[in-house]
Amino acid sequence: MSMKSGLTLGIFTCLITAGCGANDAPAPVAEPDTSPPAVTYEPKPVEGRTTIKPTSPIRISYRIIGEPIVGQPLAVDLQFESTLGGKAFDVEYRINDTTALSLPEAQAKRVTIAPAASEKVAAQQVRVVPLREGRLFLNVAAEVETDAGTISSVTAVPIDVGAQARKPEANGVVTTDEQGELIRTLPGRTD
Repeated sequence: MSMKSGLTLGIFTCLITAGCGANDAPAPVAEPDTSPPAVTYEPKPVEGRTTIKPTSPIRISYRIIGEPIVGQPLAVDLQFESTLGGKAFDVEYRINDTTALSLPEAQAKRVTIAPAASEKVAAQQVRVVPLREGRLFLNVAAEVETDAGTISSVTAVPIDVGAQARKPEANGVVTTDEQGELIRTLPGRTD
């Protein structure tokens, strides 16, 4: 190492040591700002337009018939409430974990339902076979073709198999908005 490099390295080391304040107390840490941010843009209502919540024209409800037992076929009654009158729609039954639940070979995986024009509700029954204990899910998807494209509604039917029945746990706080709709507010993370 040359004399010039050694001198430069020595000065650099002194500056770093002096600049770091090795003997000084640590600098105070600023508290995080927890106040809500200032609103910089707030959309104005446009005359002639209303805000609507997107909903599917087909509502799916279900009822499990009997006690779910491993290896035994289980019937699930489904009801499809349609706002489209007598327009036909497709229903598909899906199982994500085929080691937990299966559809018997005789059970169709996809059907077309054409409700009577005078009726809003159509019924269908599907059979499944639980293959293990626990909470299993049958996914039911209803799709309808419209002028605007395909609209779908999907429901996961929970099937509790075994002695350990699960109780649903309520999270958050339920309130009502101006239109009378129920709103569940979930707490944010605190960590």
